[in-house]
Amino acid sequence: MARQITLKEVAARAGVSYQTVSKVLNKQVQVSKETEARIHAAVQELGYRPNLIARNMRQQRSRLIGYSWQPASPDQGNAILDSFLQSMAQAAEGAGYHVLCFPHHSGSEIIAGYRDLIETNRVDGFVISSVEFDDPRIDFLRRQKFPFVAFGRSNPEWNFPCVDVDGADGMRQVVEHLLSQGHLRIAALAWPEESRVGQNRMSGYLAALEKAGVTPLPEWIRRGQGTLDFGQTAAEELLELPAAQRPTALVAFNDIMAIGAMSAVEARGLQVGVDVAVTGFDDNPMAQYLRPSLTSVRQPVWEIGQQVISLLVGALEDPLRESICSLLSPQLIVRQSSGQPI
Repeated sequence: MARQITLKEVAARAGVSYQTVSKVLNKQVQVSKETEARIHAAVQELGYRPNLIARNMRQQRSRLIGYSWQPASPDQGNAILDSFLQSMAQAAEGAGYHVLCFPHHSGSEIIAGYRDLIETNRVDGFVISSVEFDDPRIDFLRRQKFPFVAFGRSNPEWNFPCVDVDGADGMRQVVEHLLSQGHLRIAALAWPEESRVGQNRMSGYLAALEKAGVTPLPEWIRRGQGTLDFGQTAAEELLELPAAQRPTALVAFNDIMAIGAMSAVEARGLQVGVDVAVTGFDDNPMAQYLRPSLTSVRQPVWEIGQQVISLLVGALEDPLRESICSLLSPQLIVRQSSGQPI
């Protein structure tokens, strides 16, 4: 094993004190350009690598950011999560940190992992996602005064740093697009009422219809878990309504439900995008490869991953920094599944 080059050897090569080398490498002091150049040249020539464990112990930092998420079924991939994780990992590494993933617990044990990582000093902060109202993780971390940034908003009275997607705006774009195509009977495959994200998207759906002077029938709003089976069952029930009430368009609150709805439409011998329009939300990469291709709402997931890390690192470097919440607009991607009604 190669011998570990010391800071004093770098200092001797550069002709400065080892304290100066340490401060320059940690960006704690400004020196002349010539001195800085000599130090970095010495680092390269000698192959110096800092002892990160010792440095972190001195700084009382782990340089790790904790992240846990609600697991999906093992047989279901999640391209949106993959993109979010890759974005966070890249941004964290660029700032000198790494992302530590840990198991998700539910119910009364939901904060167990967070408490353990805090008490054992294994992370410097957390990123939280799948945020709901009265979220116990956010309540716990706020009371602990422990650094975190959330992907998603929660209770309006809670002040904490977050990045979120304007789901109401995304659903408004969907409904206005369908209205422009001549659809008036537009049904929603929605999430349960207690879902924060679901409420946000529902508000956009209702606001767009109200602006157009359309009052949705109660039968047009179907609520359930965002699964393919629910999307298929809900669509089947909607297509069984009397002709005068039967929707000509189905807006699903995620792409998985939309795929189930497309299956139900085709099972009745109807054509998606011709007889019944179907739209999704999230713009999963597979949406463009379906036949017909699925109109969906694309969330800026990569940008969100970059922003949550930037906010968290900023808070770690400056604990007195004011909390901000950034709201990003999604983009409607129009494809073949949202055609005109016959």
